[in-house]
Amino acid sequence: MEVLEQAYAKLNISLDTPFIHANGEQEWDMLMVAIDLADTVTIRTTTDHEKIVVESTSGVLPLNEKNLAYQAARLMREIAGKTEGIEIHIMKRVPVAAGLGGGSSDAAAVLRGLNRIWQLNYTEAKLALIGLQIDADVPFCVYSRPARVRGRGEIVEPLKQALPPLWVIVAKPGISVSTPKILKMVNYETMQHGNMTALMTAVDQADFQTAYQQMFNVLESITGGKYPEIFKLKQKMYEFGAEAAQMSGTGPTVFAITEKASRAKRIYNAVRGFVTESYLVRLVNSEKCK
Repeated sequence: MEVLEQAYAKLNISLDTPFIHANGEQEWDMLMVAIDLADTVTIRTTTDHEKIVVESTSGVLPLNEKNLAYQAARLMREIAGKTEGIEIHIMKRVPVAAGLGGGSSDAAAVLRGLNRIWQLNYTEAKLALIGLQIDADVPFCVYSRPARVRGRGEIVEPLKQALPPLWVIVAKPGISVSTPKILKMVNYETMQHGNMTALMTAVDQADFQTAYQQMFNVLESITGGKYPEIFKLKQKMYEFGAEAAQMSGTGPTVFAITEKASRAKRIYNAVRGFVTESYLVRLVNSEKCK
């Protein structure tokens, strides 16, 4: 049997890491959204063999056990007690090593797809817990709708308040960032934390102008300090008319948001003049609240 799943990229409207656990894992507190920049993941099960085979249109994506989609297939098969072979094809559109959660989203797509194929009827919450064994972003990617994400990534709380129909300009500078290296540079004693309470209050009250002002990413200063072009790109987005602009994840991708289509197109046209990997996208599932 074969199914198709869309693996949506994610953006961090906010990103905080309040502390680090004794085992070295970060504690997270984030507001995340999914955008319609997506990989298309085809999942097929077969009795012809018992292998897990991953193919991709990307020339840089690992196709072995280092691939998160591969890990998701192996884990799901073990939990479900299945023996079939699994063939995965990834039509890659989400930039790699960009802070957009592309690998995690591919993994989440495999979890959802195998859940459908094998008619397991696992809830999103159960799939999220399975996904946490792969990467901290996988639980959110299982849901792929606006949510506050806490803990090690396993606490996913979809928003009660729908977000406005935002336009988003996403731009990845020509650099690749190592997430583990950036996280090792975090100094929890000197880190300046954002105000999640103020941000979430503004969102809950649909006061989005205030919410834009409360956006933050505590890792931005770290990655931006290493790659100054991130700050330059963010500043340009503001100059072009963005209502808010910020780095996503550990970077280097920077995104701008606006509620006006004409302004979004103006920002996009300006940015793609000097950043090749630029996209004009919308939020997905922003109306699917609790």
